Amino acid sequence: MRTSEENLVATLDLSDVRWRKSSRSTNYGNCVEVAFAGPAVAARDSKDPEGGSILLPVETWTAFVRDVKAGRFDG
Repeated sequence: MRTSEENLVATLDLSDVRWRKSSRSTNYGNCVEVAFAGPAVAARDSKDPEGGSILLPVETWTAFVRDVKAGRFDG
């Protein structure tokens, strides 16, 4: 069962959000863009912006960024 926050995130309209690409992105097209939309963060493939996006609650995105910075996903 979804929480009320998950329901809100699932119904967000992303048509007017400002998508951002990392300043560390390369010109090779393997980039992720993110957009902040109230209670959620959306992420999409910059090569295929019409191909869909994932929506994450802000708390989930914050935990993901923290773990990336800590090296948790380093090979």
